[in-house]
Amino acid sequence: MQIPRIVIAGTHSGVGKTTLTLGLLAALKRRGCRVQPFKVGPDYIDPGLHTAAAGQTSHNLDSWMGSPAAVRQLLLRQSRAADLAVVEGVMGLFDGARGQGEAGSTAQVAKIIKAPVVLVFSAKGLGRSAAALVKGYRTFDPAVTIGGVIANGVSSERHRQYMREIMQELGIPLLGATDNRQSLTMPQRHLGLLPATENNDLPKMLQQLADIIEEQVDLAALWRLARQAPDLTGEEAVPPKPTFAGVQLAVARDEAFNFYYQDSLDFLSELGAKLLFFSPLHDATLPRDIHGIYIGGGFPEQFLPQLSANRAMKEQIRRAARRGMPLYAECGGLMYLCRGISTVAGERYEGVGLVPAEAKMQNRLAALGYVTATLNSPSLLGEPGRQLKGHEFHWSALEALPAERAAYRLSGGRGPAGRCEGYARDNLLASYVHLHFRYNPAAANHLLAACAKYKQRERGAP
Repeated sequence: MQIPRIVIAGTHSGVGKTTLTLGLLAALKRRGCRVQPFKVGPDYIDPGLHTAAAGQTSHNLDSWMGSPAAVRQLLLRQSRAADLAVVEGVMGLFDGARGQGEAGSTAQVAKIIKAPVVLVFSAKGLGRSAAALVKGYRTFDPAVTIGGVIANGVSSERHRQYMREIMQELGIPLLGATDNRQSLTMPQRHLGLLPATENNDLPKMLQQLADIIEEQVDLAALWRLARQAPDLTGEEAVPPKPTFAGVQLAVARDEAFNFYYQDSLDFLSELGAKLLFFSPLHDATLPRDIHGIYIGGGFPEQFLPQLSANRAMKEQIRRAARRGMPLYAECGGLMYLCRGISTVAGERYEGVGLVPAEAKMQNRLAALGYVTATLNSPSLLGEPGRQLKGHEFHWSALEALPAERAAYRLSGGRGPAGRCEGYARDNLLASYVHLHFRYNPAAANHLLAACAKYKQRERGAP
């Protein structure tokens, strides 16, 4: 299958690749191109911004959690109807999981999907040294095809022309040289950029970014580079059988809870589950006739007064759990299920109360990185000893959580190997670990099997 595709990579974090990617997606959409966005790694916020810019749902290509075949298959499946696939990298081009070589890096994904790379570098304060920088990245791994570069943050037209001459000397195309516009800096929060759901100025900013890209990036040359990507015929997988048809899963989704891997949700649907979305912020009741609840991550700490005041929803969730309904929660969902959540300033708000612990926000990062999670006991996600691959990223910590009820033993990320994490009891599992269900298919099947068993029991079936 021939899919024109490129990877937008940076020399390092903060070089401007997300802003450039958003402008590129918006500019291509403006020209009538159906562009399919992707994000390397476990990030949730950037895919939401991509979706707003491209008008197509963005997906995560993660080569640490998923196999090379799974990564390629996801690219193929989501790009079938696209004119072009644009993949935004993570961190610097060769940065991956700490201490594991190229695992999880943009470079590894570019090789897996056989896509040419557009390298973005900061031109601020650089002259001919830019050639040494680009040459180093270009020769570090010959299996990575760097087909062109974009100099971000040039100071003048003269500087732009100098960058062009330097890259000509090196023999690599300068696909663009964008100037510094501080007024277009994307707003940030402690977990990264402000999510699309909360950025009211995003539509205007996207149009301004599209203007810059059309002025200062050679879109025709970029298209030519994307078309050089080789054919991937024969790589697409057969979808899973819809084993759990009839199972209805309530999924929390609103401004407070929106950190989901879209492909995780797609995989649950492909397995037969019907996803019914609800809002812990705005709804008074759960969806009707459901057989399980999934509360993902997000920013509940930004909406504590509203979440705490919605007593009707909290009571609905408590009643469902007491009836034995499967309840799975990740990160922000774990915080919401605690007895209480406290801000950095010490203000405490009542949570749902199903997890016997207190969640407290901190003024520093509590956990970051890929983790291998080993189940401690029989739970919604499998039997003891099953290993799952996931990711942690949070600024809160739990107090008074009973260690004997820990859901997992973790290795990787921050902290000692074998540390306890999360809470599991009967029909409930809540943890800081984010899972990608297509990359952890056994866990997805086990969760939906528990929902199917609950459905059967509620109907009094044998």
